[in-house]
Parts: sequence; structure tokens; C-alpha cells
Amino acid sequence: MAFLLEQTVQETMTKEEIMKAIQECAAELGHPPSISELLKMKPVAKAAIYRKFGNYRNALALCGMERSGPGYQTELADVFLDWATLARSLGKLPTMGDYEARGKYSIQPLLRRFGIWADVPAGLLKYIQKQGLENEWRDVTELIARGRSSVRGKIRRSVPAQASLMEDQPVYGTPLTFSPLTYAPTHEGGVIFLFGAMARELGFAVSRIQPEFPDCEAMREIQPGRWQRVRIEFEYESRNFVSHGHAVAGCDLIVCWNHNWEGCPLEVVELRKEIAKIAEIAKSGN
Repeated sequence: MAFLLEQTVQETMTKEEIMKAIQECAAELGHPPSISELLKMKPVAKAAIYRKFGNYRNALALCGMERSGPGYQTELADVFLDWATLARSLGKLPTMGDYEARGKYSIQPLLRRFGIWADVPAGLLKYIQKQGLENEWRDVTELIARGRSSVRGKIRRSVPAQASLMEDQPVYGTPLTFSPLTYAPTHEGGVIFLFGAMARELGFAVSRIQPEFPDCEAMREIQPGRWQRVRIEFEYESRNFVSHGHAVAGCDLIVCWNHNWEGCPLEVVELRKEIAKIAEIAKSGN
């Protein structure tokens, strides 16, 4: 009960209170804090930051800070060392939640370089190979290899082996696609179907689909053994969220086929990129 009360207080903090906490944290550390440093040092909830500011970078900017600016370099060598050390200590590839909670830096330097979090391990593997660090980080390269294989391993045949032949229906060859949807979606309904088929691979456990906004409630692992509720709105294109008149405050995540909302304040999962990634991994055999 005490924990729930404390969490409620944290999530109802005003923008001014959050900014004050960031400024105090920066004064104590001597540099702009990462979101993980802020959450460890001050009674601030991550949900409140995203609800009030859209993302942590916006909060820092309003405080006159920039973690990737002068005096706080985030060179790839530094970010790699931090990510790889965390992977080694966890014994697995860090999720975004892992890195935000335990990493020295924010997730933004990695996302700026590699686009989406799922592509970070492959990008850093190329860095390891380019720098000749395979021997020093052999355990981490093995974690990356296992992580890529686990994605491919989830692509399984789901048609019953003894399905009955329907004599009045045509027969087709094996679908030459790794997607559960043969053709790309053309509307929101296709996005919903595709997300449902891919939810497990994407790291979600769906708990509710509903007709009112937001469309979906799901759970997502943010730290090892710790899950958090996310409110999801499905759109064919991410910018439809605006034309449909939805409130940002009522949603945590947009799932779409095409992400075309520049400056979107919400996290977005773009399924066309996830499909392409899975197909590439499956064809490469890695």
C-alpha cells in the first residue's frame, strides 16, 4: 500500500517539480543526469516525465541541458563499453528498460545510431568486429548471436500437420514470406492482426483489446522480472493519431504500419520495419 501511494505521488508531480529534481540532480552529479541517474536519486516516476514532457530529452532541454552536447560526449566507444558491460553483468542482451535503469547514458545515442532498439545488438556487433574486439568481448558476441537466433527460432509453422484437404478449394504452394500476413496491411485492422501475431516476438503480453481509446492494454518487461502496463493505440499511419483527435496523455505507445509523424511525442513501434528485420534474420540464417 505504501509503495502504491508513493508511486501515485510520483506520477502526479508537476512539470516544475520534475524540472527542479533534474536541476538538483545535475548540481549533485556535476553533469546532466541520465534518466536512470535521476530515477535513482530523486522520487520521480518515468511515467510522469513522458506524460508531462513527451520524452526525457525535452525535459532536459527545458532545464537548459543536453546530455549529448559539449562537456558530455557520447562517443560510440563509450556507449558500447557501457552497453556491453551491462550485457555481461546481466548475462543477456539489455532491454530498453534494462539500459534506462542501469546504463550510464540514455538510450538516445544508441537509437540515433541504429534506428530502433532491436537493431542495437547487430550494430554493436559490427563495431566489435571493426575494432577487433572479438576476443575481449567473446561472451557478449555469443549473447548477440543467441539473441538473433532466438528471433528466428520463433518463426514456426502453425498449420496442423494433418489438415484435411478440401476438394472444392484450390491448392497453393508454400507462402514465400516470413510474415503471418501475406500482404502488407492497408488499414488499421491489418495492423491490429499483425501486432497480435507478432506480440510475443516484440516483447508484449496483451491483456485487453477494447473498442474505446486506447485500443489495447498490454504488459511489457521493463526490467528483469518486472513488467509494466502500456496503453497502445493502433493506427495505419502514426500521424492518424492526430487526425483522430486522440489525447497524448491517454496513451503510451503507437503501433502502426508506417511511422510518418515527425516529432511524435510517443514511443512508436513501426511494424513494417519489424517485419523486414525478422525476414532478414531468417533468410541470413543467423
